[in-house]
Formats: sequence, structure tokens, C-alpha cells
Amino acid sequence: MRKIKSLKSLKRELAKLRKQGKKIVFTNGCFDILHYGHAKYLQDSKAKGDILVVAVNSDSSVRKIKGKNRPIVDEANRLKLLASLESIDYLTLFKETTPLKIIKAVKPDILIKGADWKKNKIIGSDLVEAYGGKVSTIKLVKGLSTTNLIKKIAKAK
Repeated sequence: MRKIKSLKSLKRELAKLRKQGKKIVFTNGCFDILHYGHAKYLQDSKAKGDILVVAVNSDSSVRKIKGKNRPIVDEANRLKLLASLESIDYLTLFKETTPLKIIKAVKPDILIKGADWKKNKIIGSDLVEAYGGKVSTIKLVKGLSTTNLIKKIAKAK
């Protein structure tokens, strides 16, 4: 998939795009069971700039954050599904529990998370604001979350 990049390759691509004056938007997440809330969030994120970069938690990272029964969908399939979305320009995988290393490398013009995060609690917000970038939140679709979907499926058994 052309959208899925190593961090090294992603940095090269973004350097070219910056020379063209493109505004780089960055977000991250597990995106375990993709639903409309994710799609809307990613569309709204893309609307904030020219190029949307999404960092996706690896399977091991998801397990550390969400527990041993997650992810439901493995990283290869999550990446391929996300790559099919028009709103996403580039994807990269990260193994750490936070995307700080990638944020430092990518240096996005705009860092975005869901409105369930307070701006001062968003990982990398201090770094991005220090070099003149912006930190923004996107309103989430009420009632839609992977955790809620998993609970609903478990209840339906």
C-alpha cells in the first residue's frame, strides 16, 4: 500500500510536501473496530489541513493500553482498512504506548485528538505549540466507540 510508510520514508515524503507549502495534520489511535465515528473524525481532521498523517498503535501497543484481549483486528488489517479511506494520506505504525516519537519526527503543523482529550493532556501538545504548530480537538460522534461496540457484541451472545 502506497499510503503505509515507515517513519523514515514518511519524513522524506513530508519534507517534499512542506516545500510545496502543504499543511501537515497529524492524529493517532488504535482504530481497532473501524466505525462511522472513526471515519467522521478522520474526515474532520483532514479538513484542518492538506495532508493527513495517521499513526496507528501496533498490536503490542494496543494490548498495553487496552488489555490482553485487544486488539480485535490485527495491525496489518487495521492499516489496510484505514489506507482505503480517502481522508488519509499517510499511515505509520508505532509500537510505543504514545506517539511522541513520531510527533517529534513528523513535526505536524496541526496535532489533533478527539474532544474527549483536554488540549493540555494531548501527548506532544507542548512540543507542537513550542515550534508554532496548533493543537486542535475534534468533536466525537456521540455513543460510538470501539469499546461500546465490543460490549454490545458480547451482550448479544
